[in-house]
Amino acid sequence: MESEHNWHELSQQQVLSEMETTTQGLSENEALARLDTHGLNRLPALPRRGVLLRFVVHFNNILIYVLLGAALITSLLDHWVDTAVILAVVFVNAVIGFAQEGKAEKAMDAIRLMLAPRAAVLRGNQRHTIEGEKLVPGDVVLLEAGDKVPADLRLLKAHGLQVQEAILTGESVAVEKQTDPVDAEAPLGDRSCLAYSGTTITSGQGAGVVVATGAATEIGRISDLLAGVETLTTPLVEQMGTFAKWLALFILAIAALIFAFGLFVQHHEFSELFMAVVGLSVAAIPEGLPAVLTITLAVGVQAMAQRNAIVRRLPAIETLGSVSVICTDKTGTLTRNEMSVASVVMQGHRYTVEGEGYEPLGTIKLEGSPVSPPDHQPLTELARVAALCNDAELKKREDTWTVEGDPMEGALLALSAKAGTDGPEARSQWTRTDIIPFDSRHKFMATLNHNHENHALIAVKGAPEQILSMCKEHRTEEGGTAPLEETYWRKQADNIAAQGQRVLALATKPVVPEHTVLEQSDVEGTLIFLGLVGLIDPPRQEAIAAVAECHGAGIRVKMITGDHVATAKAIGLQIGLQRPEKALTGADIDNLDDTALGMEVLDVDIFARTSPEHKLRLVTALQAHGITVAMTGDGVNDAPALKRADVGIAMGLKGSEAAKEASELVLADDNFASIVAAVREGRTVYDNIKKVISWTLPTNAGEASTIIVALMLGMVLPITPIQILWVNLITAITLGIALAFEPTEENTMHRPPRQRGQPLLTGVLVWHIALVGILFLCGVFGIYTYAIDQQYSLELARTMAMNTLVVMEIFHLFFIRNMYGTSLTWKAVHGTRVVWMAVIVVTAGQFAITYLPPLQRIFITESVPILDGVIIVGIGAALFAIIEIEKQIRIRLSRPAGSSDSLILQK
Repeated sequence: MESEHNWHELSQQQVLSEMETTTQGLSENEALARLDTHGLNRLPALPRRGVLLRFVVHFNNILIYVLLGAALITSLLDHWVDTAVILAVVFVNAVIGFAQEGKAEKAMDAIRLMLAPRAAVLRGNQRHTIEGEKLVPGDVVLLEAGDKVPADLRLLKAHGLQVQEAILTGESVAVEKQTDPVDAEAPLGDRSCLAYSGTTITSGQGAGVVVATGAATEIGRISDLLAGVETLTTPLVEQMGTFAKWLALFILAIAALIFAFGLFVQHHEFSELFMAVVGLSVAAIPEGLPAVLTITLAVGVQAMAQRNAIVRRLPAIETLGSVSVICTDKTGTLTRNEMSVASVVMQGHRYTVEGEGYEPLGTIKLEGSPVSPPDHQPLTELARVAALCNDAELKKREDTWTVEGDPMEGALLALSAKAGTDGPEARSQWTRTDIIPFDSRHKFMATLNHNHENHALIAVKGAPEQILSMCKEHRTEEGGTAPLEETYWRKQADNIAAQGQRVLALATKPVVPEHTVLEQSDVEGTLIFLGLVGLIDPPRQEAIAAVAECHGAGIRVKMITGDHVATAKAIGLQIGLQRPEKALTGADIDNLDDTALGMEVLDVDIFARTSPEHKLRLVTALQAHGITVAMTGDGVNDAPALKRADVGIAMGLKGSEAAKEASELVLADDNFASIVAAVREGRTVYDNIKKVISWTLPTNAGEASTIIVALMLGMVLPITPIQILWVNLITAITLGIALAFEPTEENTMHRPPRQRGQPLLTGVLVWHIALVGILFLCGVFGIYTYAIDQQYSLELARTMAMNTLVVMEIFHLFFIRNMYGTSLTWKAVHGTRVVWMAVIVVTAGQFAITYLPPLQRIFITESVPILDGVIIVGIGAALFAIIEIEKQIRIRLSRPAGSSDSLILQK
């Protein structure tokens, strides 16, 4: 019964026959039988993994395996503090992942809640109110203003019926419905004889036969689409996975080779050699890295929350840093989701109207200059008609003006106020005595009004072609009348529509005071045409600036909307898109295969009359080019693309719960400009992650290299394994974490987005690791050799070597803080409060194990003479000078090739 028919192309009788029902509805017995067959009118819940499995799966990562191995090794060494730290890192990462796991699946629950809770139906030609979930195919549903459509309906009756379908199409204006079939190829937004589940009746009455329930509805189809969408991993997760795998293999291979060399070539004692190799492994493993990465992301979450961007999944933050295309919905995202009058055309004049939303304040301009409405009597008359032929009301809630009623009528009320005619005052002066309500068949609304001075008039508004056919004269500039020039006005209407504006015509007719009943014949061919108004959902001013900043950051903005192509082009031009003159419609997309679409999607920035499948195809086509895509939206129709995108960004105020649950990021203020702040923060987070890695790996390499060289040369270890563990513990939880709080560097939003496939270990970073590793090696062995030459004890020599290692790590930290520019500035040296707190903690820790007798016994250290301490600090300063000079040389050499400071460590 719920076959794959295009219900919109079938006549009412064909639909009733197909559904085996009548206009009187089903009998109760038949309805019960169909309920058993088709099930409840609700979306099925998807099976989910058990809690234990969801938790355990977060341990399935090779870096976690390495960390667990390190924990095992440190426990064998009886270093329980380090074992506890490593296990805590592993556990915290699993808990965080578990808490975030499965949130996107809640999008299914959010959609399920969108179905109407109750519905009015005809059963046996009698009206009943039933639970919405008990509707069945073939039921006849009665609709009234304010109702939520409970299932997909083929309309049988429609009297002034208008439906708000923004959750499916993205259109901000309610759609007029009628009962006649439409073309089989009509897109979803043009299927005027269908009413879809989850949409809302804004005005009028109607009735329709249920053609689909539950999962078979349009919302159900989107739900299936959402369930089948693959959630992509993030670039950082991919890179860390690859990096962890190779790092683990490399460390194990080196450890095995060193162990074999020491055992079979140098014939070291087994247990002593084994402990040295364990020390090497622990020195090389960056066990604090996952914790610091998580903390860096968490700091980014807090910073973005202050910018009205709420993060639902931690890895989404760093993904923002690599976004190179933002696919954005139009309605409510780039625009205000509020109708306003943008232009008024009268005989000989074209006015432009300014103002924000429904606020009844704004300037009316003629040829760029403000006008005084009282000096333009025809404009005042048009404003009065706009206020009288109107059922809406404007209300101020806190600091925001909203409309009660039809958005277009609210825009007309705001226009009348801007033109000097207060709506409520005009209505009190001109009492409405009769009305012809708007109907989609005659496409106009008319009111009869009388004032206290014994005058009467008819006020009319409606579709231009309809109003023109009802007029014989038009108002002149001087306030008189002249024969109607229909060709002229049709051309003006076309010009307004070409700018993406919706066009309404207004007319009037004075009548005698005794005229108290309004008939259809009173308005046919006898009206005076006043003019045309063009309405548009205006772009947000802050969104225009945000789009420009995106372009400056190398990010392309693409608008994907369900609205008409002319409207989309007009908004694209106003918003500043790069290619506003070129657009593809949903029908165009359907005619392109994936290869052809993949070529078009790179050049086109505007996509109109799109469906959920189109949005999903466009996001997928962009990702096929290796592009990192962010998708913004607010409706159910955006949910599949939000889930598929690398970063889904939902609107927090006007967005549906389905859109929020499918996204990684929610904008608390629905402001496109907040996306730019989020991208900036995302780039900062990635920079800080890169700094953490760029600091951690060279220092670990330096620690490990000292043990490797000593073992290879058969020397005594300059630093003991327990001292290595101490250095790892004290520096990883202080110096490494300090980098998570680094502020945004200058020119962050003037760099192009990083490539999705850019490896974590770039050539420059590998060179930096090698250089710093060698310098660490020289510093540690240099001070160790100096101490031995001074006839110092082995314990004091090792203590000096260990302190030298820590001092070099501190100086290396100050270098890494400014890896995109010079470190030789007061701002760079001044640092941040967190950096200096970390340095103080590390320094205090080193002084404690160096000079306090209880700790000296544990870590086998001796007090370092003051002069030798100065030499140790001098070695750290020398390290800083060498790597800073090397960086400046690279900057100078890279500039002739067209590079900039910002790309130093990205190449």
